[in-house]
Amino acid sequence: MSDELKKGLEGVLVAESELSYIDGDAGELIYRGYSIDDLARDASYEEVLYLLWHGHLPNSEELAEFTEAMSAERELHDDVLDLVRSLAEADENPMAALRTAVSSLSAHDPDAEADPQDREANLRKGRRITAKIPTIIAAFTRIRDGEEPVEPREDLTHAENFLYMLNGEEPDEVLAETFDMALVLHVDHGLNASTFSSMVISSTLADLHSAIPGGIGALSGSLHGGANQDVMEALLELDESGKEPVEWAKDKLEAGERVPGFGHRVYNVKDPRARILSDKSKALGEAAGSLKWFEYSTSIEDWMKDEKGLAPNVDFYSASTYYQMGIPVDIFTPIFAMSRVGGWIAHVLEQYDDNRLIRPRGRYIGSTDEEFVPVEER
Repeated sequence: MSDELKKGLEGVLVAESELSYIDGDAGELIYRGYSIDDLARDASYEEVLYLLWHGHLPNSEELAEFTEAMSAERELHDDVLDLVRSLAEADENPMAALRTAVSSLSAHDPDAEADPQDREANLRKGRRITAKIPTIIAAFTRIRDGEEPVEPREDLTHAENFLYMLNGEEPDEVLAETFDMALVLHVDHGLNASTFSSMVISSTLADLHSAIPGGIGALSGSLHGGANQDVMEALLELDESGKEPVEWAKDKLEAGERVPGFGHRVYNVKDPRARILSDKSKALGEAAGSLKWFEYSTSIEDWMKDEKGLAPNVDFYSASTYYQMGIPVDIFTPIFAMSRVGGWIAHVLEQYDDNRLIRPRGRYIGSTDEEFVPVEER
Protein backbone atom coordinates (compact mmCIF):
# COMPACT_ATOMS: atom_id res chain seq x y z
CA MET A 1 0.00 0.00 0.00
CA SER A 2 1.54 3.31 -1.11
CA ASP A 3 2.24 6.01 1.44
CA GLU A 4 2.53 8.71 -1.23
CA LEU A 5 0.33 11.66 -0.28
CA LYS A 6 -1.94 12.97 -3.07
CA LYS A 7 -3.80 15.97 -1.69
CA GLY A 8 -7.17 16.39 -3.33
CA LEU A 9 -6.68 12.89 -4.80
CA GLU A 10 -5.13 14.63 -7.82
CA GLY A 11 -4.11 12.12 -10.44
CA VAL A 12 -5.35 9.16 -8.40
CA LEU A 13 -7.39 6.55 -10.28
CA VAL A 14 -10.25 5.34 -8.08
CA ALA A 15 -12.77 3.92 -10.56
CA GLU A 16 -13.40 2.81 -14.12
CA SER A 17 -16.27 4.36 -16.06
CA GLU A 18 -17.85 4.18 -19.50
CA LEU A 19 -19.57 7.54 -19.13
CA SER A 20 -17.30 10.45 -20.03
CA TYR A 21 -13.77 10.86 -21.33
CA ILE A 22 -11.74 14.07 -20.98
CA ASP A 23 -8.53 14.93 -22.83
CA GLY A 24 -7.26 17.94 -20.94
CA ASP A 25 -4.46 18.70 -23.39
CA ALA A 26 -6.60 18.52 -26.52
CA GLY A 27 -9.64 20.15 -24.94
CA GLU A 28 -11.88 17.21 -25.74
CA LEU A 29 -14.96 15.87 -23.93
CA ILE A 30 -16.73 12.67 -24.93
CA TYR A 31 -19.92 11.06 -23.54
CA ARG A 32 -19.98 7.29 -24.17
CA GLY A 33 -17.96 7.65 -27.37
CA TYR A 34 -19.75 10.73 -28.74
CA SER A 35 -18.07 14.12 -29.06
CA ILE A 36 -19.59 16.89 -26.98
CA ASP A 37 -19.62 19.05 -30.11
CA ASP A 38 -21.91 16.60 -31.92
CA LEU A 39 -24.17 16.04 -28.91
CA ALA A 40 -24.48 19.76 -28.11
CA ARG A 41 -25.37 20.52 -31.71
CA ASP A 42 -27.68 17.62 -32.54
CA ALA A 43 -28.94 15.85 -29.38
CA SER A 44 -31.52 16.91 -26.80
CA TYR A 45 -30.94 16.69 -23.06
CA GLU A 46 -33.40 13.79 -22.93
CA GLU A 47 -31.41 11.89 -25.57
CA VAL A 48 -28.18 12.41 -23.65
CA LEU A 49 -29.78 11.26 -20.40
CA TYR A 50 -30.89 8.09 -22.15
CA LEU A 51 -27.38 7.61 -23.54
CA LEU A 52 -25.79 7.96 -20.10
CA TRP A 53 -28.32 5.83 -18.24
CA HIS A 54 -28.88 3.09 -20.84
CA GLY A 55 -25.59 2.97 -22.75
CA HIS A 56 -26.81 3.89 -26.24
CA LEU A 57 -28.63 6.68 -28.03
CA PRO A 58 -32.36 5.98 -28.19
CA ASN A 59 -34.31 5.35 -31.35
CA SER A 60 -37.50 7.35 -31.90
CA GLU A 61 -39.71 4.90 -30.02
CA GLU A 62 -37.34 4.61 -27.06
CA LEU A 63 -36.94 8.38 -26.86
CA ALA A 64 -40.69 8.99 -26.97
CA GLU A 65 -41.31 6.42 -24.21
CA PHE A 66 -38.48 7.80 -22.06
CA THR A 67 -39.55 11.42 -22.51
CA GLU A 68 -43.18 10.64 -21.73
CA ALA A 69 -42.24 8.67 -18.60
CA MET A 70 -40.05 11.48 -17.27
CA SER A 71 -42.38 14.37 -18.14
CA ALA A 72 -45.19 12.62 -16.28
CA GLU A 73 -43.13 12.93 -13.06
CA ARG A 74 -42.71 16.74 -13.03
CA GLU A 75 -45.42 17.64 -10.54
CA LEU A 76 -44.52 18.03 -6.86
CA HIS A 77 -46.49 16.52 -4.00
CA ASP A 78 -48.27 19.21 -1.96
CA ASP A 79 -46.01 18.50 1.03
CA VAL A 80 -42.89 19.13 -1.04
CA LEU A 81 -44.35 22.30 -2.55
CA ASP A 82 -45.24 23.53 0.94
CA LEU A 83 -41.64 22.90 2.00
CA VAL A 84 -40.34 24.82 -1.01
CA ARG A 85 -42.68 27.67 -0.15
CA SER A 86 -41.47 27.82 3.44
CA LEU A 87 -37.83 27.85 2.30
CA ALA A 88 -38.49 30.60 -0.24
CA GLU A 89 -40.36 32.73 2.28
CA ALA A 90 -37.47 32.28 4.72
CA ASP A 91 -35.11 33.57 2.00
CA GLU A 92 -33.05 30.38 2.11
CA ASN A 93 -30.02 30.09 -0.15
CA PRO A 94 -31.26 28.56 -3.45
CA MET A 95 -28.80 25.64 -3.39
CA ALA A 96 -29.60 24.87 0.23
CA ALA A 97 -33.30 24.97 -0.61
CA LEU A 98 -32.77 22.61 -3.55
CA ARG A 99 -30.73 20.20 -1.43
CA THR A 100 -33.43 20.11 1.25
CA ALA A 101 -36.32 19.74 -1.17
CA VAL A 102 -34.66 16.94 -3.14
CA SER A 103 -33.97 15.06 0.07
CA SER A 104 -37.67 15.30 0.94
CA LEU A 105 -38.73 13.62 -2.32
CA SER A 106 -38.11 10.20 -0.81
CA ALA A 107 -41.17 10.61 1.41
CA HIS A 108 -43.43 10.33 -1.64
CA ASP A 109 -41.42 8.06 -3.92
CA PRO A 110 -43.08 4.65 -4.42
CA ASP A 111 -39.64 3.06 -4.82
CA ALA A 112 -38.17 4.66 -1.68
CA GLU A 113 -37.88 1.32 0.13
CA ALA A 114 -36.44 -0.59 -2.82
CA ASP A 115 -33.05 -2.26 -2.55
CA PRO A 116 -30.43 0.45 -3.25
CA GLN A 117 -28.90 -1.81 -5.91
CA ASP A 118 -32.20 -2.49 -7.73
CA ARG A 119 -31.32 -0.97 -11.12
CA GLU A 120 -34.85 -0.69 -12.48
CA ALA A 121 -36.06 0.99 -9.29
CA ASN A 122 -33.10 3.36 -9.45
CA LEU A 123 -33.92 4.28 -13.04
CA ARG A 124 -37.47 5.11 -11.97
CA LYS A 125 -36.23 7.11 -8.98
CA GLY A 126 -33.70 8.84 -11.20
CA ARG A 127 -36.39 9.89 -13.66
CA ARG A 128 -38.51 11.29 -10.84
CA ILE A 129 -35.68 13.23 -9.23
CA THR A 130 -34.49 14.62 -12.57
CA ALA A 131 -38.03 15.59 -13.59
CA LYS A 132 -38.84 17.33 -10.29
CA ILE A 133 -35.66 19.38 -9.83
CA PRO A 134 -36.68 22.00 -12.45
CA THR A 135 -40.09 22.30 -10.78
CA ILE A 136 -38.44 22.85 -7.40
CA ILE A 137 -36.09 25.54 -8.74
CA ALA A 138 -38.79 27.40 -10.68
CA ALA A 139 -41.29 27.28 -7.81
CA PHE A 140 -38.72 28.46 -5.28
CA THR A 141 -37.65 31.36 -7.50
CA ARG A 142 -41.18 32.55 -8.24
CA ILE A 143 -42.36 32.31 -4.63
CA ARG A 144 -39.29 34.15 -3.41
CA ASP A 145 -39.98 36.87 -5.97
CA GLY A 146 -43.58 37.27 -4.83
CA GLU A 147 -45.24 35.22 -7.57
CA GLU A 148 -47.14 31.95 -7.51
CA PRO A 149 -45.58 28.80 -8.98
CA VAL A 150 -46.48 27.79 -12.52
CA GLU A 151 -47.59 24.19 -12.85
CA PRO A 152 -45.43 22.01 -15.11
CA ARG A 153 -46.62 20.87 -18.50
CA GLU A 154 -46.06 17.43 -19.99
CA ASP A 155 -46.14 18.58 -23.62
CA LEU A 156 -42.91 20.60 -23.41
CA THR A 157 -39.31 19.42 -23.44
CA HIS A 158 -37.27 19.39 -20.24
CA ALA A 159 -35.62 22.69 -21.20
CA GLU A 160 -38.80 24.34 -22.49
CA ASN A 161 -40.81 23.34 -19.44
CA PHE A 162 -38.30 24.84 -17.01
CA LEU A 163 -38.23 28.19 -18.80
CA TYR A 164 -42.03 28.11 -19.00
CA MET A 165 -42.37 27.44 -15.25
CA LEU A 166 -39.78 30.12 -14.46
CA ASN A 167 -41.23 32.91 -16.60
CA GLY A 168 -44.88 31.95 -17.01
CA GLU A 169 -44.67 31.86 -20.81
CA GLU A 170 -43.30 29.48 -23.40
CA PRO A 171 -39.76 30.33 -24.47
CA ASP A 172 -38.99 31.14 -28.08
CA GLU A 173 -37.10 28.59 -30.14
CA VAL A 174 -33.69 30.26 -29.74
CA LEU A 175 -33.89 30.42 -25.94
CA ALA A 176 -35.17 26.86 -25.65
CA GLU A 177 -32.45 25.53 -27.97
CA THR A 178 -29.71 27.45 -26.14
CA PHE A 179 -30.87 26.28 -22.73
CA ASP A 180 -31.16 22.68 -23.87
CA MET A 181 -27.61 22.87 -25.23
CA ALA A 182 -26.37 24.22 -21.89
CA LEU A 183 -27.99 21.26 -20.11
CA VAL A 184 -26.25 18.84 -22.48
CA LEU A 185 -22.88 20.52 -21.90
CA HIS A 186 -23.14 20.32 -18.11
CA VAL A 187 -24.62 16.85 -17.62
CA ASP A 188 -21.40 14.93 -16.95
CA HIS A 189 -17.70 15.57 -16.51
CA GLY A 190 -15.89 12.61 -15.06
CA LEU A 191 -15.18 12.27 -11.35
CA ASN A 192 -15.60 15.92 -10.39
CA ALA A 193 -16.16 16.76 -6.72
CA SER A 194 -19.96 16.51 -6.76
CA THR A 195 -20.02 13.29 -8.80
CA PHE A 196 -17.42 11.71 -6.55
CA SER A 197 -19.39 12.81 -3.48
CA SER A 198 -22.47 11.05 -4.82
CA MET A 199 -20.41 7.95 -5.54
CA VAL A 200 -18.90 7.89 -2.05
CA ILE A 201 -22.37 8.10 -0.51
CA SER A 202 -23.80 5.39 -2.77
CA SER A 203 -20.81 3.13 -2.08
CA THR A 204 -22.12 2.75 1.48
CA LEU A 205 -25.36 1.41 -0.13
CA ALA A 206 -27.22 4.57 0.80
CA ASP A 207 -29.93 5.25 -1.77
CA LEU A 208 -30.31 7.86 -4.53
CA HIS A 209 -32.26 10.19 -2.25
CA SER A 210 -29.13 10.39 -0.08
CA ALA A 211 -26.54 10.43 -2.85
CA ILE A 212 -28.09 13.21 -4.95
CA PRO A 213 -28.46 15.77 -2.11
CA GLY A 214 -24.81 15.03 -1.34
CA GLY A 215 -23.92 15.94 -4.91
CA ILE A 216 -25.93 19.15 -4.62
CA GLY A 217 -24.08 20.07 -1.46
CA ALA A 218 -20.69 19.54 -3.11
CA LEU A 219 -21.73 21.48 -6.22
CA SER A 220 -22.73 24.53 -4.18
CA GLY A 221 -19.15 25.55 -3.38
CA SER A 222 -17.43 28.40 -5.21
CA LEU A 223 -14.61 26.08 -6.34
CA HIS A 224 -17.16 23.94 -8.18
CA GLY A 225 -20.66 24.84 -9.37
CA GLY A 226 -20.83 28.14 -7.51
CA ALA A 227 -18.19 29.58 -9.84
CA ASN A 228 -20.74 30.50 -12.53
CA GLN A 229 -22.50 32.89 -10.15
CA ASP A 230 -19.11 34.33 -9.16
CA VAL A 231 -18.32 34.99 -12.83
CA MET A 232 -21.50 36.93 -13.50
CA GLU A 233 -21.16 38.95 -10.31
CA ALA A 234 -17.62 39.82 -11.42
CA LEU A 235 -18.84 40.91 -14.87
CA LEU A 236 -21.53 43.06 -13.26
CA GLU A 237 -18.86 44.58 -11.03
CA LEU A 238 -16.79 45.34 -14.12
CA ASP A 239 -19.77 46.95 -15.82
CA GLU A 240 -20.44 49.20 -12.83
CA SER A 241 -16.77 50.15 -12.44
CA GLY A 242 -16.56 52.04 -15.73
CA LYS A 243 -13.15 50.47 -16.37
CA GLU A 244 -11.94 48.72 -19.48
CA PRO A 245 -12.05 44.92 -19.08
CA VAL A 246 -8.26 44.44 -19.11
CA GLU A 247 -7.72 47.30 -16.67
CA TRP A 248 -10.34 45.81 -14.36
CA ALA A 249 -8.76 42.34 -14.55
CA LYS A 250 -5.28 43.75 -13.84
CA ASP A 251 -6.58 45.65 -10.83
CA LYS A 252 -8.24 42.51 -9.46
CA LEU A 253 -5.07 40.45 -9.68
CA GLU A 254 -2.85 43.23 -8.32
CA ALA A 255 -5.18 43.48 -5.32
CA GLY A 256 -4.60 39.79 -4.63
CA GLU A 257 -8.05 38.76 -5.87
CA ARG A 258 -8.82 36.29 -8.60
CA VAL A 259 -10.73 36.54 -11.84
CA PRO A 260 -13.32 33.75 -11.60
CA GLY A 261 -13.92 31.35 -14.46
CA PHE A 262 -10.29 30.58 -15.31
CA GLY A 263 -8.25 27.45 -14.83
CA HIS A 264 -9.40 23.88 -14.44
CA ARG A 265 -8.09 20.83 -12.61
CA VAL A 266 -8.31 18.77 -15.83
CA TYR A 267 -8.05 21.11 -18.85
CA ASN A 268 -4.76 22.72 -19.85
CA VAL A 269 -6.42 24.49 -22.77
CA LYS A 270 -9.80 26.16 -23.26
CA ASP A 271 -12.64 24.07 -21.91
CA PRO A 272 -14.55 22.72 -24.95
CA ARG A 273 -17.82 23.57 -23.24
CA ALA A 274 -16.65 27.20 -22.88
CA ARG A 275 -15.83 27.23 -26.58
CA ILE A 276 -19.36 26.14 -27.48
CA LEU A 277 -21.06 28.47 -25.00
CA SER A 278 -18.99 31.48 -26.06
CA ASP A 279 -20.59 31.19 -29.51
CA LYS A 280 -24.03 31.04 -27.89
CA SER A 281 -23.26 34.05 -25.70
CA LYS A 282 -22.31 36.01 -28.79
CA ALA A 283 -25.46 34.91 -30.65
CA LEU A 284 -27.68 35.96 -27.75
CA GLY A 285 -25.94 39.34 -27.60
CA GLU A 286 -26.44 39.86 -31.33
CA ALA A 287 -30.12 38.97 -30.99
CA ALA A 288 -30.49 41.47 -28.15
CA GLY A 289 -28.59 44.19 -30.04
CA SER A 290 -25.73 44.39 -27.53
CA LEU A 291 -22.46 42.45 -27.46
CA LYS A 292 -21.35 44.04 -24.20
CA TRP A 293 -21.14 40.89 -22.10
CA PHE A 294 -19.51 38.88 -24.87
CA GLU A 295 -16.94 41.59 -25.52
CA TYR A 296 -16.14 41.96 -21.83
CA SER A 297 -15.58 38.21 -21.65
CA THR A 298 -13.43 37.87 -24.76
CA SER A 299 -11.24 40.83 -23.79
CA ILE A 300 -10.55 39.29 -20.38
CA GLU A 301 -10.05 35.84 -21.91
CA ASP A 302 -7.45 37.08 -24.40
CA TRP A 303 -5.52 38.99 -21.74
CA MET A 304 -5.59 36.13 -19.23
CA LYS A 305 -4.30 33.75 -21.89
CA ASP A 306 -1.48 36.07 -23.03
CA GLU A 307 -0.41 37.31 -19.60
CA LYS A 308 -1.18 34.42 -17.27
CA GLY A 309 -1.40 31.40 -19.54
CA LEU A 310 -4.87 30.60 -18.22
CA ALA A 311 -7.84 29.48 -20.30
CA PRO A 312 -11.54 29.88 -19.42
CA ASN A 313 -13.61 27.03 -18.05
CA VAL A 314 -17.29 26.36 -18.68
CA ASP A 315 -18.41 28.77 -15.95
CA PHE A 316 -16.86 31.76 -17.68
CA TYR A 317 -19.30 31.67 -20.58
CA SER A 318 -22.28 29.89 -19.02
CA ALA A 319 -22.64 32.94 -16.77
CA SER A 320 -23.20 35.50 -19.52
CA THR A 321 -25.28 33.01 -21.51
CA TYR A 322 -27.72 32.49 -18.63
CA TYR A 323 -27.77 36.19 -17.78
CA GLN A 324 -28.74 37.15 -21.31
CA MET A 325 -31.57 34.62 -21.11
CA GLY A 326 -33.02 36.59 -18.19
CA ILE A 327 -32.20 33.95 -15.56
CA PRO A 328 -31.56 35.32 -12.03
CA VAL A 329 -27.89 35.14 -11.10
CA ASP A 330 -28.39 33.26 -7.84
CA ILE A 331 -30.06 30.29 -9.55
CA PHE A 332 -27.21 29.70 -12.00
CA THR A 333 -25.80 26.99 -9.74
CA PRO A 334 -29.17 25.27 -9.14
CA ILE A 335 -29.49 25.12 -12.93
CA PHE A 336 -26.07 23.45 -13.04
CA ALA A 337 -27.48 20.87 -10.61
CA MET A 338 -30.59 20.52 -12.78
CA SER A 339 -28.32 19.29 -15.57
CA ARG A 340 -25.59 17.47 -13.62
CA VAL A 341 -28.09 15.30 -11.75
CA GLY A 342 -28.20 13.15 -14.88
CA GLY A 343 -24.48 12.47 -14.59
CA TRP A 344 -24.66 11.87 -10.84
CA ILE A 345 -27.34 9.24 -11.39
CA ALA A 346 -25.36 7.57 -14.18
CA HIS A 347 -22.24 7.32 -12.00
CA VAL A 348 -24.23 6.05 -9.03
CA LEU A 349 -25.73 3.35 -11.25
CA GLU A 350 -22.20 2.31 -12.23
CA GLN A 351 -21.14 2.35 -8.60
CA TYR A 352 -24.03 0.12 -7.55
CA ASP A 353 -23.33 -2.31 -10.42
CA ASP A 354 -19.75 -2.95 -9.23
CA ASN A 355 -19.74 -1.65 -5.69
CA ARG A 356 -16.86 -1.42 -3.28
CA LEU A 357 -16.99 0.88 -0.27
CA ILE A 358 -14.91 3.99 -0.99
CA ARG A 359 -12.63 4.37 1.99
CA PRO A 360 -9.29 6.18 1.48
CA ARG A 361 -6.70 6.67 4.21
CA GLY A 362 -5.40 9.83 5.79
CA ARG A 363 -1.84 10.23 7.03
CA TYR A 364 -1.82 10.91 10.78
CA ILE A 365 0.61 13.71 11.73
CA GLY A 366 -0.38 14.26 15.36
CA SER A 367 1.22 13.17 18.62
CA THR A 368 1.20 9.50 19.69
CA ASP A 369 2.58 9.62 23.23
CA GLU A 370 0.46 12.07 25.21
CA GLU A 371 -0.03 11.15 28.89
CA PHE A 372 -3.66 11.27 30.04
CA VAL A 373 -4.32 13.54 33.03
CA PRO A 374 -7.65 13.27 34.93
CA VAL A 375 -9.88 16.30 34.53
CA GLU A 376 -9.51 17.41 38.15
CA GLU A 377 -5.72 17.60 37.74
CA ARG A 378 -5.61 19.57 34.50
